[in-house]
Amino acid sequence: MAVTTLPVHPEMSEAEWQTRCDLAALYRILDHLRMTDLIYTHMTARIPGEEDTFLINNYGELFDEVTASSLVKMDMQGNVIGDQDSYNEAGFTIHSGVYKARPDVNCVMHTHTRSGIAISITKHGLLPISQDSTVVMDDLGYHDYGTPATQSECDALGQSCQDVNCVILRNHGLLTLGATVPAAFLRMYFLEHACSAQVAASSLSDELVLIAPEVLHDVKARYGAFRESADFGQLEWRTMLRLLERNSVDYRC
Repeated sequence: MAVTTLPVHPEMSEAEWQTRCDLAALYRILDHLRMTDLIYTHMTARIPGEEDTFLINNYGELFDEVTASSLVKMDMQGNVIGDQDSYNEAGFTIHSGVYKARPDVNCVMHTHTRSGIAISITKHGLLPISQDSTVVMDDLGYHDYGTPATQSECDALGQSCQDVNCVILRNHGLLTLGATVPAAFLRMYFLEHACSAQVAASSLSDELVLIAPEVLHDVKARYGAFRESADFGQLEWRTMLRLLERNSVDYRC
């Protein structure tokens, strides 16, 4: 479980402050894992107990600068709630589109890693060639590149993620969804690792070995229910929070 802290603003609920701390921690973890792209990608989280609001990074901050207080609170119509007022319009399009289509989702992650972009450019996309790929293959969809920051793209993205929690955005990058921040994080970790492994393997000028379909089926049968459980990602999340603490990363401010 994430560390619980009291709100720093009297008008803010404890649930909102905890979500701010969790989301700020996510940005710092991605910075540690080097899954960044200057100021251009974005992670969001819904605020529990509030209708149609979510938090997004303050546009212009590097991931290692994000704190609980610096996150921007928005509604699904694009209105900013509070003092912070800078956000990525394309980010709002992506995240609001997902949240509107998936009321079960409470965290959305979007990255532009080199490996993720590389696989998004290939015709066949992600292949079942690594252990990491087996975790996401049956929960993976694709979304064709569209004009950023438009209502049509917002609606189309909602359709693309209707039945999956991992999405490869063609010619763009990666997207993962979760009922919790830890769940979205772990899906992104496995998806990124699978893409990275495929990029590395493809550079070896040798035939790629595919995992047998019956093995993929067995993996789904064995781990499918766990991936949808409340515990998915929690163990790994706690290890990453300990890493931030050991490195004296102060994101809860």
